[in-house]
Amino acid sequence: MPFISNGTTILDNGAFSVSLGNQILISEQTASASASISFTSGIDSTYPIYRFEYINCHPATNDIGFQVNFSTDGGSNYNVTKTTTAFYAQHRENDTTVFTYYSAVDQAQGTGFQFLTGGTGNGNDESLSGYLLLFNPSSTTFVKHFMTNTQEYNAAPSSNNYYMAGYGNTTSAINAVRFQMSSGNIDSGTIKLYGIKDS
Repeated sequence: MPFISNGTTILDNGAFSVSLGNQILISEQTASASASISFTSGIDSTYPIYRFEYINCHPATNDIGFQVNFSTDGGSNYNVTKTTTAFYAQHRENDTTVFTYYSAVDQAQGTGFQFLTGGTGNGNDESLSGYLLLFNPSSTTFVKHFMTNTQEYNAAPSSNNYYMAGYGNTTSAINAVRFQMSSGNIDSGTIKLYGIKDS
């Protein structure tokens, strides 16, 4: 008996099929003791949603945050005004837990880099991974909404999962995005940029 989702047969007589055809890889960059990773092309009106996936980003410096900012001038300045909100869950290796609003990193009309994590460790096996969604960055009518979910091996040591969202308070098109650590280099890691089609 086939399993059908949204008119598409996904499972039939033991065969399995799934399509990620709506998510198109635009570019990817790999860090190697990099001060930052910037995407200055490929963000335009082609797609309504852009997705950045950062994979095993390892900081050179211990207990520092991973950050992002946006540009409307092709990457000359990363200083888009933002209002953001954030919370996180933490489970330490000693079995203590935290679930809290993260007021230390939210912004109210701030132009600085936005923290996506709190304090990633720089041990050989420590890193962070996650994604950022940027909605309709080429609009000249609406502000630019974005949201992230990031998992890190925190220096505590602990598993920390961060949710951060907000909007770039600009009606200018966002056409460049930069990622960096709050101090020191991105020692290693990969960031991929995807465009997501309407259908």
